[in-house]
Formats: sequence, C-alpha cells, structure tokens
Amino acid sequence: MALKRNTRVDASFSVSSMTDIVFLLLIFFLVTSTLINPNALKLLLPKSTGQIGAKATVSVSIKDWGNDTYTYHVNGDQDPLSYEDVEDELVSLLQNEEDPTFSIFSDQSVPVGEVVQIMNIAKRNHYKVILATQPE
Repeated sequence: MALKRNTRVDASFSVSSMTDIVFLLLIFFLVTSTLINPNALKLLLPKSTGQIGAKATVSVSIKDWGNDTYTYHVNGDQDPLSYEDVEDELVSLLQNEEDPTFSIFSDQSVPVGEVVQIMNIAKRNHYKVILATQPE
C-alpha cells in the first residue's frame, strides 16, 4: 500500500514586511538629513585652530550685504530679522532650555561691533555663546 503525503512546501514568501522596513528607513534618512545642516546661509567663517564640542540649539547668522548693511537670521531662516527682533526671537526659543546656549555664525567681513551686539544680548539674558569658526 502506497501512502502519499498531501502537504506541499510553498517556496514563495511575502515581501510586504520588507517594503515596510524600506519605507521606514527612507523616512528616517529624510528626517535626519534635514538636521545635518542647520545653517543654510552661505557664510565665509573665520578660521581658528580651537574647536569646541558643545552643541548649541539655536544659531544666529550675521550676513554682510555691503554698504554697511547687515542682516540677522535665526536658525538659518532665509527671512532676515532686524536687530531689535533678534533678542525677542532668542528669548522665545531659549526660554525652556536648561542651559541656554546659542551660536553666532558671522561672515568674515562683518565688523566685530556687530558680533559684540549679539554677544550683549547673551549677556543681558545670561546665555552662553559659541562663536562659530572654520577649522584651519
């Protein structure tokens, strides 16, 4: 008497879980790639040998447009702020921070007086400041 088995091995598999993983990885890389470049303005930073490892959550960029015209940008925003609005914006962004720190990105051609004005905002509000430079 010959007995036959009725079970067959199915060699196919479902790829739906694999596509879910690929889409999750794609979303992860898209989100993290936007966090890599917080300063979208093109600035020529001064060079320095000393670099600090501290991370600031907020950045202020000072751009020189010539003819004693300077614009201030908070967090790399393309829309410039006036100097009077920079302090209000910094206070609103750093009010819930435990150790409020912001970084200053300044063009090489911006006079020191403009940078010192932003540093005075930090002093008035008891913030720590990081002056961004390029490594030599």
